[in-house]
Amino acid sequence: MENLQTLIQSSTPLLIDCFAEWCGPCKMVPPILKEVKEKLGDRIRIVKIDVDKNPQLSAQWQISSIPTLLLFKEGELLWRQSGVVPAHQLVPLLQQHV
Repeated sequence: MENLQTLIQSSTPLLIDCFAEWCGPCKMVPPILKEVKEKLGDRIRIVKIDVDKNPQLSAQWQISSIPTLLLFKEGELLWRQSGVVPAHQLVPLLQQHV
């Protein structure tokens, strides 16, 4: 698998799902991301990062609540939001960047 930093620097937008195993609302996100991937296909990459297993990334990105979605493209953080975002809202937002 490609290095996370390489994915962040890529011209293909990268959506990062910051989650934890114990987080109830986080369990609602995977089906939403599956729908996003079905609609956007190869125009976006999606990765999941467990904040408990990656505390350095959580600190770097100042993740204070989960789930948090981060959107990177060419090394730049374009968008972030905490909480569950429904697919019908997430897809149009991401389409602006793909």
